[in-house]
Amino acid sequence: MRIMSYLRWRRSFVGILLVLVSVQDPLSLHAEQSTGASTHVSSGLRLLEEIQGVITDLAERATPSVVNLFPVTGSSRARDRASERTPNASGSGSGLIVDSTGYIVTNNHVIGDAAEVEVRFSDKARLIAQVVGKDPDTDLALLKVTTDRPLPSARFGDSAGVKVGQWVLAVGNPFGLDRTVTLGVVSGIGRENINLSRYENFIQTDASINPGNSGGPLLNLHGEVIGINTAIINFAQGIGFAIPSNMAKQVIEHLLAKGRVARGWLGVGIQPLTPDLAKKFGVAESEGVLVNEVFPNDPAATAGIKPGDIIIRIDGHVVDSPNKLSRLIGTLAPGATSKIEVVRDLTRMTLDIRLSERRENASAASPPPPPGSEIKLGLDVQELTAALADKFNLRDAKGVLISKVEPGSLAQAEGLREGDLIKEVNRGEILTIEDFTAAIGRIRRGDTILLRVLRETRAFYVVLKPAD
Repeated sequence: MRIMSYLRWRRSFVGILLVLVSVQDPLSLHAEQSTGASTHVSSGLRLLEEIQGVITDLAERATPSVVNLFPVTGSSRARDRASERTPNASGSGSGLIVDSTGYIVTNNHVIGDAAEVEVRFSDKARLIAQVVGKDPDTDLALLKVTTDRPLPSARFGDSAGVKVGQWVLAVGNPFGLDRTVTLGVVSGIGRENINLSRYENFIQTDASINPGNSGGPLLNLHGEVIGINTAIINFAQGIGFAIPSNMAKQVIEHLLAKGRVARGWLGVGIQPLTPDLAKKFGVAESEGVLVNEVFPNDPAATAGIKPGDIIIRIDGHVVDSPNKLSRLIGTLAPGATSKIEVVRDLTRMTLDIRLSERRENASAASPPPPPGSEIKLGLDVQELTAALADKFNLRDAKGVLISKVEPGSLAQAEGLREGDLIKEVNRGEILTIEDFTAAIGRIRRGDTILLRVLRETRAFYVVLKPAD
């Protein structure tokens, strides 16, 4: 580890040293002014040594709270085999002691389905931990070991104050190399749509994170944990992600109390606002998310949220993506009342909505169909019958059914397909073929068409642009 740390330090500080030397008068480096040059170089080295001292002290203080984890599955014989694993055995990961009584946080994907996990400490001691609880939606898990002595625990910081460019240390056990320390900076914050978990708000860092680092801490220069390292992008270098400490603290509190996380539930289907949709609804592209479905008897329906509403704020927090809306609602407890600001027909309103508890099989976001090109409509419709509703697994009996989509047509390019149920045209409800024909007949040359479509159990909006 010392050799690896030295090499990383040499790369990190050589640039700083060059800067420190380059700001001096070049003539001062000549032999006749060697005394002045020596003074300048000495002061530069002292500064580097002071910086290095901060980092090495931090590493020494942080590493004892980092543990190596080996999931244990099966019988006691499997447990015995786990104890005999070599340090770089597959299936290992990192964990962080968050309480001196023996609580350890790690990634859910590190422990998988294991009920017990072997924990190896910095003093070479080994204990078996029980799984207290898991939260796959944030990829976090909480373990507990029974110990007769206080354990070295980490101190959490406030991830809300993390800034791009600040220095950070990542500690973990990559490839079984115990308590490896790497130095880097925060490369980005608020990263989402990485498709690693349901609720994403990652801190991005270039501090080296490798397989086995998962579950270890990301630390600021004060020795505070600002993130739990969770993933890397395999085909990239210098791109790693950590779960913010504030999110981790909240999950840990839930797991301690109940062994699971109870999250608020609004009861809407949502999708991003594309430029075409934003124009159609009269809002800016990044202003909120579009409600495409309201689930019956859920909080949103009870409070009066309607399909076509644009949710722009939740409790004063700006909503600019489906991920953020889901995350904000998910941080609220069931039973909490949230102030949700919406735009409906260009009118802003605020609704007080009492949230229920999110169901395990609930899904909140509907992906928008792919964009298309400006060509003719290219679809046929027919009345919906009970037999057709059953055939296409439709849960709604109102609307007209798309019976055919022409290859290469605008409808196909926009993602529409046979079996889709058209519920609205330009915000007007469609119940019959006559309704649909009349609505299309009102479209003028150059106008766009806003459709609300139901596909099986999911609804979405799409904008069609007929050719002039």
